Amino acid sequence: MRYVVGYTENDRGQDALELATSLALTQSAAIDLVTVLDWPQDGSMAPGGRRAQEALDRAKQGVPDGVEVTTHVRLADSFAQGLLEVADDIDAGLIVIGASSNGLLRRFTVGSVANAVLHSSRVPVALAPRGYRHRATFSRMTCAVGARAGAEGVLDVAVESAARRGLPLRLISLVALDVHEPADSGEAINKAHQHAHSVLTRAVEQLPEGHEASIIVAHGRTIEEAIDDIEWDAGELVIVGSSRLAQHRQIFLGATANKMLRALPVPMVVVPRDWVRAAG
Repeated sequence: MRYVVGYTENDRGQDALELATSLALTQSAAIDLVTVLDWPQDGSMAPGGRRAQEALDRAKQGVPDGVEVTTHVRLADSFAQGLLEVADDIDAGLIVIGASSNGLLRRFTVGSVANAVLHSSRVPVALAPRGYRHRATFSRMTCAVGARAGAEGVLDVAVESAARRGLPLRLISLVALDVHEPADSGEAINKAHQHAHSVLTRAVEQLPEGHEASIIVAHGRTIEEAIDDIEWDAGELVIVGSSRLAQHRQIFLGATANKMLRALPVPMVVVPRDWVRAAG
């Protein structure tokens, strides 16, 4: 398995590299560290290419022994296009991106690069929250479950990923309450609990015997408030599915996933619709 990492020599690039390192250590995967440059008018990559390669070499030196790292300086019309091209060229299993640098109040702001990759990638995309510095194997896999079409697919990916890594699997169901209609909110919570436990039963049936699995239903006035009420481990990885609006084998971030992304203190992996290879 190879992971493409979008790298620039700043905090955002370091966030992405830290997440990719944790993923690689957990999965025994290789890292492809990628910097993308605009096409130069004279057709030459120097001197920008030399500076970019030197930055990649410095970043590579900081990766722990045992993790294979390959560096790439790619010319493309955009950073996102370059990442997608490299991912396609090497048959990558994942693209890893850091937070936008202007995320002040929340942990993640979807910048132009992340937005372009999220809406064009045919492989899962891992998103590192701002300031991510967990360089170790993961301790728990969490999957956001819903009742909409396609939710079963992301559950299957999470179950396979957790089983393959030997990680506890936690399922979360998020409910945004209508504070103006308490009766409707109570019914929504009841339905969420019923659905959540049916999903947990299905997950347990698919997991190896004795594999740890749990579920939590969190609610608040908003999705962000519900997420803030959940306890998160430093070594946690959250998997979410694409919107039902996504085309086959592509990612489209729905409204709930967008809200989750801005509130999560831990990394999120977004899985394309109808994805058949386990994320990560």
